[in-house]
Amino acid sequence: MDRVSAACEYLFDLRQTRQQVAALPADIVPRSLAEGYQVQQRLVQNLLDQFGAQPLGYKIACTSELAQKALGVDGPFFGVLLSHSTHRSPATLPCANFTVRCVESEFGFEMAEDVPTGAIYTAGSIREFIGTAMPSIEVVDHRYHDWKTVGAPSLLADNAIHGAWVAGKPYSGWRTIDFASHPVSLVVNGEKTFAGSGAAVLGNPLNVVAWLANELPKFGRRLSRGDRVTTGVTTGIYLAEPGDHLTAEFGALGRVELSFTPR
Repeated sequence: MDRVSAACEYLFDLRQTRQQVAALPADIVPRSLAEGYQVQQRLVQNLLDQFGAQPLGYKIACTSELAQKALGVDGPFFGVLLSHSTHRSPATLPCANFTVRCVESEFGFEMAEDVPTGAIYTAGSIREFIGTAMPSIEVVDHRYHDWKTVGAPSLLADNAIHGAWVAGKPYSGWRTIDFASHPVSLVVNGEKTFAGSGAAVLGNPLNVVAWLANELPKFGRRLSRGDRVTTGVTTGIYLAEPGDHLTAEFGALGRVELSFTPR
C-alpha cells in the first residue's frame, strides 16, 4: 500500500474507533501540504461512501494569525463540508459522535455563481459570486493529543479536523454588512460569553472566501455555484461538554443554536 492510501486508512480507522494518537506514524505522515491534500481527498471519499453523503462545499482552517503561528504556517488550509455532518439550526448532536467537541462561531457563505479560474480574487471582487451569508457553528474534532504539535499536513489530511457544521438561516441582505467590524458572540448555557468579530479571520471573512477561490485551482478545483464556505473561528474557542447548549449570535445576520446530548 502506498503512503497516501496507508495514511487515509489510518485516519479513517481513528475516526471509526474515536481513538487519539500523538501523531501519525513516521512512515505515513504527510510530508507536504500537497501530500496532505491527497490523503484528505481519499479520506473524504471514504466518508462519502460510508454515509452515502455528498460534498457541500469547504471549511477553512487556520484563518487567524494566532493559529498560523502555532502551526508554523503562513496561510490557511481547507477541508470539505459533507452532507451527513451538516445540520440546520437548531441542532442537537450526540456527544458520543465526537472525539473532541471544539465549538467555533463562523461566518458562512453560499456561492451564487461558478467562480472562473485564472483571476486573482480579493474581498471586493469575490462579492459578485456570493449569493447569501449565514451564521454558523463548526464543531472541530481531531484525533491528536495536541493539534498544535502535529503540523498542518497532518491536520488537513484529516479533512482539516472537521467534525460537523450547523448553519443558520441564509441572509440575502448581507451586502450592507461590514464583516470586518461585525460583532459575534458565543454564549455557553446562557451564561459564559466569548466575544469576537469578523476581523479575526484574515481581517474580513470575505478575504477568506477570496483566498479559497485563489487556492482551489492549485489542486484542480474551483468554487462552484451552490458551494457553501465556512470561514474560521471569530471568537475564543470552547471545548463543549456533554449536555451543553451553545448559541452563536451574529446580530442582523441571525443566530445558530447547538446542543449536545448528555453523555
